[in-house]
Amino acid sequence: MSSNADTIFALATPPGRGAIAIIRLSGPGVDAALTALGAGGLTPRLASLRTLRHDGEMVDQALILRFPGPNSYTGEDSAELHLHGGRAVIEAASRALIALDVRPAEPGEFTRRAFQNGRMDLAQAEAVADLIDAETGAQKNQALGQLDGALSAAYAGFRRELLKALSLVEAEIDFPDEE
Repeated sequence: MSSNADTIFALATPPGRGAIAIIRLSGPGVDAALTALGAGGLTPRLASLRTLRHDGEMVDQALILRFPGPNSYTGEDSAELHLHGGRAVIEAASRALIALDVRPAEPGEFTRRAFQNGRMDLAQAEAVADLIDAETGAQKNQALGQLDGALSAAYAGFRRELLKALSLVEAEIDFPDEE
């Protein structure tokens, strides 16, 4: 299993040829990796056009967004590289990140980190997977409701009612002869 001490990256757009490819990064080494690629000193949450370079070669001209933790999806320092979508560009960016000790993320690792860092509960984490897999409007709406916290709120209500019932049972056990 991986550690949150690692900095990770993953392609956030479908693989293959496309106009744009988005690579997401998260972890403690995000700022160091961005600086090494020539994209340091970014204003948080503001897209900035930068020329990314590694080992003296241009990787791509990309829009970069930086999201400082704890106010990011994962709760960690994060960034998005909006690259041109050609396979060679994606591979060059991936090689550069790996060379900078940013490792490829495991499937679902960004959402796992969000859960571990308290950015979402388990029902919401499951909703992310449901939303990604949704094929119908009904599936999408159900997943969005769950992601918005509707299921978590229902569970919290059930929990409150169960705790009340438990306290009444415990009181009856502790004080059986009192009215």
